Amino acid sequence: MTTLAQTQPYLKRLFERIDLAPRPIGVETSRALEHWRASRRGVAPTFADVVADLRHGGFAFRAVPEARDYEIVIGAKAVAPLLGAVAEGARLSEAPNRRGAVRLRRLFDEALRAGEPALVEFTLVEKGRDRAGVELLAAPLALADGALGAVLGALNIQRYEAPAPAHEPPPATDEPIALFALGSSRALGERVARELAITLSPHEERRFEDEERKTRPLVGVRDKDVYVLASLEGETGDSGADKLLRLLFFIGALRDAGAARVTAVTPYLCYARKDRRTKPLDPVATRYVAQLLEAIGADRIVAIDAHNIAAFENAFRIEAVALDAQALFARYFAQRLGTEPAAIVSPDLGGEKRAELFRQRLETILAHPVAKGFMDKHRSMGEIAGEIFAGDVAGRAVVILDDLISSGGTMARAARACRANGATRIFLAATHGLFARDADSALREAPIEEIVVTDTVALSEAVAQRLRGRLVTLGVAPLLAEAIARLHSGGSIDELLDTGPKGAP
Repeated sequence: MTTLAQTQPYLKRLFERIDLAPRPIGVETSRALEHWRASRRGVAPTFADVVADLRHGGFAFRAVPEARDYEIVIGAKAVAPLLGAVAEGARLSEAPNRRGAVRLRRLFDEALRAGEPALVEFTLVEKGRDRAGVELLAAPLALADGALGAVLGALNIQRYEAPAPAHEPPPATDEPIALFALGSSRALGERVARELAITLSPHEERRFEDEERKTRPLVGVRDKDVYVLASLEGETGDSGADKLLRLLFFIGALRDAGAARVTAVTPYLCYARKDRRTKPLDPVATRYVAQLLEAIGADRIVAIDAHNIAAFENAFRIEAVALDAQALFARYFAQRLGTEPAAIVSPDLGGEKRAELFRQRLETILAHPVAKGFMDKHRSMGEIAGEIFAGDVAGRAVVILDDLISSGGTMARAARACRANGATRIFLAATHGLFARDADSALREAPIEEIVVTDTVALSEAVAQRLRGRLVTLGVAPLLAEAIARLHSGGSIDELLDTGPKGAP
């Protein structure tokens, strides 16, 4: 590894870090390094071998010694973010972006001098603002005569969620509420901001080579009422624990920056399922999460359809606001079912109270009786058992209601029981569509007409594609925006829970 103390001045001016024993974190740079190592014969792989099998999205340059230049052989599109629009066969000296060309030439020179791959990091600055973090790999290649005279390269660019001023302190904001949205909750945050008629506050997230993260606000928050939106579901590349830790650190940064009050808005709250001891020495994870948020300085937490509302409210010593999506589901199913005989079913006894409250609400809207039912369920060591079904579902359209769909097994078995007991149509309704562990496979064979979820968690494109035609997503942005507005102004949240957002039934 080359430390800053050992780095030549001309490299210090171009790069924030240079490493000659690279461990890249980007997908493209990691693939390029693996390809180089797998192709290595002796000092370095041959140029011909690597270029013939360049499938990782990288690029290759050949040195032009007499001109102290490099010409691009393959991958002009991959290197365009640094050089601008270039064609294969062009030289670095011809690139539109002169600073990018100098960076590449200096790095290529260093890789060929050392005879080892070199990895650098730097910040991409455009129009006076930090736009992205760049990880750039260059690995030496041998020509036909065995001499090092070409370079394999790859680029990983991580765009910041909002560009930071390159040399100026974060500006203050005149808006009364500062709303941030972390990670995959950004799209939901933008919708909430539109409902509140404010601008989503920018922040920066950087990832280091050992997977640690740095997160900071990019606007001044001193004496502000700050809301941080972050759904804490696990997803590819980010577990619920990862997201929880980043939320904690971000709240800590807001506190250090002088925020007057910080509210954690976690539409889906992780670790809420383990809210009591069911076996000796069991953890009570909901309480531990509460202690972490309290310790870091959160003043309040907001969640939608927490797994167990009583446990959620009792776990926190700060204000815990438990919203629910029942008004959204009631409005949707009132239109969907009309005068059709209906029943609401809980897929397990633990959710029976939730299902009963929803049944009463839907019955009031439809102005005719709505039946009910429930399934028996026991879970032990990850296995689900219990086949008892009770309820009046024969000749009725059934809505099976739960707080979340994870593996899909619980909902699928309830749907099969409803069909076996004479249900005419079956709908699934769950606030949080986690769809973990190939849930779409479990649901595909079940007799289900529609799966209705909300956008508390961001669905992956793959899941949405596989469930296309049966998946309906309801938006929670108006509910969250109304809750934030009332909390900020000191309004009644109880009234919101009674009516839903903006007078919903």
